[in-house]
Amino acid sequence: MQASLPLNYDNYIFDLYGTLVDIHTDESLPVLWEKMSIFYGYYGAGYLPDELQSGWDLLSERYRKEAAKNSEAALPLSPAASRTVQNYEVSPEIDITRVIRTLYKKKGVDAGEELVVHTGQFFRVLSTEYIRLYEGTVQMLDVLRQAGKKVWLLSNAQRIFTQYELRLLDIDRRFDGILISSDYGAGKPDTRFFEQLVLQYGIDFSHSLFIGNDAVNDIGGAQNVGMDSFYVHSNLSFIQPKWVPETISGDRSGDGLTVPDRPRRLRPAPAGKLLTQPCASKISAPLRFNLSGTDNYTVMDFTGWSLPG
Repeated sequence: MQASLPLNYDNYIFDLYGTLVDIHTDESLPVLWEKMSIFYGYYGAGYLPDELQSGWDLLSERYRKEAAKNSEAALPLSPAASRTVQNYEVSPEIDITRVIRTLYKKKGVDAGEELVVHTGQFFRVLSTEYIRLYEGTVQMLDVLRQAGKKVWLLSNAQRIFTQYELRLLDIDRRFDGILISSDYGAGKPDTRFFEQLVLQYGIDFSHSLFIGNDAVNDIGGAQNVGMDSFYVHSNLSFIQPKWVPETISGDRSGDGLTVPDRPRRLRPAPAGKLLTQPCASKISAPLRFNLSGTDNYTVMDFTGWSLPG
């Protein structure tokens, strides 16, 4: 079943992976690290595959911990949010180019920006089994723009991957603005990442709809800033059926960084309603959840997007 968006908002803010784009990546493949070690060796940085993989993982974890430690000062809140938001969930993000550059440096290679980007893209291509748009995505985005709506992207992702994947899929020009978490040191559901839409573009959340496939990062984050949200449960979504709204956990992948399973708690939302829509993974019967204490929604099958109306 295809999902259709309402047309009564000024701004439509989309998550990317699992909402507009279907992707499968696997960064644990031995052949990936074998080929990455060859690539690094081309430029004088000799690594054994296991050495490179362990170095990559250790640096990613170290930089993530540093980001978490420093994240409260990383991004500002808008004046309005500073007065109203008492708490926000710190969700640190690293820029993977730092890991790539450091690995070169450890072998005495001063890698320039072009080499770092190409190394990251080679890694992404090797780890990607497939990448494709969900059915109807382009048509849906075009109709929103033709109707005079503003269309934005807010994605937990890496710039060196996502910028080029948007171009590959020919949807980069279909957004009025694109915000990628690796540029900001924080990602969804962190309130400060959502607030960049206000600070940079002057978006009014009360006239905006957030569309995403993650109950915590997308729906919880949007509700924490008082924004209406539209949930689709795609093949990249994760829901723990007993969560009402206790905890949700899972391996969140698709952005090039693997996040270990960990429980996440959603705060009651002071504002913002949840719109009900069919969802993607094949399940035998609809499931019902409660996100904010008042708003229920039904999880059903989702096959793509139909035209807004």
